[in-house]
Amino acid sequence: MNAAEYDVTEPLRNGAALQVRALQPSDRAEMLAAVGRFSSETLYRRFFAPKRSFSEREIEFFLNVDFTNHVALVAVLTEGGQQMIVGGARYVVSHPGCAEVAFAIDDPHQRLGIATHMINHLIKIARAAGLEMFVAEVLPENLPMLKVFERCGLTMTTRNERGVVHVTLALSQAARA
Repeated sequence: MNAAEYDVTEPLRNGAALQVRALQPSDRAEMLAAVGRFSSETLYRRFFAPKRSFSEREIEFFLNVDFTNHVALVAVLTEGGQQMIVGGARYVVSHPGCAEVAFAIDDPHQRLGIATHMINHLIKIARAAGLEMFVAEVLPENLPMLKVFERCGLTMTTRNERGVVHVTLALSQAARA
C-alpha cells in the first residue's frame, strides 16, 4: 500500500461524503484554515497547552511527511460546492513497530464520526507498514477521543499518569482475537 497516494471516500452518519486522503504539501492554506476553526478547548485537547498559532517550524513538521515514519491523512468534505479540510489524523513512528497517533477535527464537524473513519484508515496503513501498536496521550476529560479508541476494534490498554491517559492499541490481528 502506498500511503502517500491513499484516497477513499465513504459516507458519514449524516449522509455526507467524507474523503480521507493523504496530506499534500499544497494543503497548507486549507490546514491552517481548519486550525482557525478549532476552539481553544479543541486546541488544548490536541496539544495539552493553550495554543493559537504555530511557528513556521511546527507548520513544516505537520505538512512535510515522508509517509513511512510520519503518515498524515486529511478529512475533506464538500460544503457549498467547495472542498474543505475539516480535520486530520497522523501517526509518527516513535520506535520500531510503534507509532504515536493523534487526531484533530474542527469544531463545526465534530461528532459526525470523522475521527472513527480516520483511525480505521490509519490502522489499515499501519498494518500494511508492519507496525504492531499505536500509542497516544489523551487528557482524561477528552471523552470523545477515548471513545474513538475504545470503539476502534483494537485491544486497548490505558494507564493514568500525572493527568494524562496513556493509551496503547495493539495493531496485530492476534491481539484482537
